[in-house]
Amino acid sequence: MPSNILMFNKWDLSEVEVTDVGLKNVISLKPMVVPHTFGRHEHSKFGKSQVNIVERLANSLMHFGKKYAKNTGRMGGKKQKTINVVKTALDIMYLKTGQNPVQLLVKAVENAAPNEDTTRISYGGVVYHVSVDVSPQRRVDLAFRFISEGVREAAFSTPKGIEEVLADELIAAANNDSASFAIKKKTEQERVALSSR
Repeated sequence: MPSNILMFNKWDLSEVEVTDVGLKNVISLKPMVVPHTFGRHEHSKFGKSQVNIVERLANSLMHFGKKYAKNTGRMGGKKQKTINVVKTALDIMYLKTGQNPVQLLVKAVENAAPNEDTTRISYGGVVYHVSVDVSPQRRVDLAFRFISEGVREAAFSTPKGIEEVLADELIAAANNDSASFAIKKKTEQERVALSSR
C-alpha cells in the first residue's frame, strides 16, 4: 500500500536511494502525498531525522528574515507557500533533467553535507581551533542551511523566481558543481578544518 503513495501525487520515493552510508539513518523517505507533519517531531529527541527530506527542505526555506533570527520576516511560518515553492522547483528539475527530482535532492544533500568542522578549545588561556568530525544529523542540517542560504541570496532582488533558483541550486549541488553556493560553502568549511587539524 505505501508504495502507491506518491509525493505530490507525482514522484515515487520507493525508487530513491541514499548512497552515503553515514546519512542513511537521518534522511527519511517516508511516503506521503503532502510533506507536512505539523511539527509532531518537535518535542522528541532526534525527531527531525524521521521527517521527510522534502519537508525538511521546505522548513529550511521558511527562514527568510533577519540573518540570525529564524522564522522572522516575510517567510516566517509560511509553510504552505514554501511547500508550493518546493513543489514547483521539483517540476522544474524534472523538466530540466528528466530524472526523479527527489533523487536529485537527496544527491544534493549528500554532496553539500560537510564531513569536517572546526571547534574552539581553550587550553591554558589560549584558544585553539581544532578539526572535528561532524555527526550525520548535523551534516544534513548544514547541507540544508547552505542550500537555503544560497537560494535566498541568489533569488533576492532578481527577476528570476525562487522556484527556478532553487531548482538550479539543487541540480548544481547534485552534480557536485562548484558553481553551487552550497558546494562552495562545504569545500570552504572543509578547507578551514583541514588547515587546523
